[in-house]
Amino acid sequence: MKSRRNIPFSPPDMTEAEIQEVSEALRSGWITTGPRVKEFERLIAMGCGTTREDAGGNALHTAVCLNSATACMEMALRVLGVGLGDEVIVPAYTYTATASVVCHVGAKLVMIDTAPDSFEMDYDRLADVINERTKVIIPVDLGGVVCDYDKVFSAVEEKRSLFRPANEMQQAFGRIIVMADAAHAFGAKRHGRMCGGIADFTSFSFHAVKNLTTAEGGALTWRKIPGIDDEWLYKQFQLLSLHGQNKDALAKTKLGAWEYDIVAPYYKCNMTDIMAGIGMAQLKRYSELLYRRRQIITRYNEVLKDFPVQVLNHYGDEHSSSGHLYLVRLLGKDVEYRNAVIGRMAERGIACNVHYKPLPMMTAYKALGFDIGRYPNAYNQYRNEITLPLHTRLSDEDVEYVITNFTDILSCS
Repeated sequence: MKSRRNIPFSPPDMTEAEIQEVSEALRSGWITTGPRVKEFERLIAMGCGTTREDAGGNALHTAVCLNSATACMEMALRVLGVGLGDEVIVPAYTYTATASVVCHVGAKLVMIDTAPDSFEMDYDRLADVINERTKVIIPVDLGGVVCDYDKVFSAVEEKRSLFRPANEMQQAFGRIIVMADAAHAFGAKRHGRMCGGIADFTSFSFHAVKNLTTAEGGALTWRKIPGIDDEWLYKQFQLLSLHGQNKDALAKTKLGAWEYDIVAPYYKCNMTDIMAGIGMAQLKRYSELLYRRRQIITRYNEVLKDFPVQVLNHYGDEHSSSGHLYLVRLLGKDVEYRNAVIGRMAERGIACNVHYKPLPMMTAYKALGFDIGRYPNAYNQYRNEITLPLHTRLSDEDVEYVITNFTDILSCS
């Protein structure tokens, strides 16, 4: 056995480039929402393929950066006017943020099981849970793999006649809105289209454990909405994220421009220039980060193909993942066995995780009436899932150490 190493699960990958960007932001005298956030938003839109111009050739705002992916999803629901009496469909197999935002706006949370032996929602059953109160569907691009949005939109079209718009935004769509929880999937693509430009709205996370981080933070992109002005929409997100104040701090610094109005008692969830500085440095080397993740996934796949496991399919002819999480199912095993493997890996200095414990198993969602017994496929995915370390601070030697110990534990169990 190789000498013991310490392998953390997902540390941030910081370099002098990130430190330099933050230092420049600090020295600039402008550290809250300002020019760096605006530039970061522009770069995010470019990367997602959502950039658009007005008739005069001026770039439109088609991405907004806030302080979390959760805030992005919630503000999108609020812009859409989703609330009491409405229903929003989410998968049972996800992190709480996908569902909690629905509760925050007062809508009814509707959960759907995964398909058998899949981490994605059961598309064949999706149309069955749509009714006249359904306003939004939130698929989850788990582990960085983009969902099959063709099937999601097919179900939406099948039930278009049931849609009952309650405001101008919903009327512009004329159907259920599809909002991607792409917290894991920045840089992923499917059928040649970048994540961020596939669903109607797409929310990304830049939390400390994500591929691209701003420490905390997130971004929301959107496709062109017929009849809705992009600049008007961007302004709504600015209002919602800055107390309903009609001028941000940067605009108020102009000489004599102190006066502002509060148009509504809204929220505070903006991104700062310090955060954006980290993100811009990360963006400059993001292609390298994605490539390194692919190398690690390829090596894991090469070894584990000879073991009784099922791994998340990150790459194929029609899709390319962001390679965020390496999910492994220990076929034929149960929760106790999986937990024992995690414990034995920890004894050897290797941190593993589980993605995810389905929401109906959590106290908060049990209290809302959800029962895991109604989501057998989600439970079956969870019961033997283990997530191996996958990050860009892993050396080749670290990767081999993880593989050697994991396969040794599986072989001896």
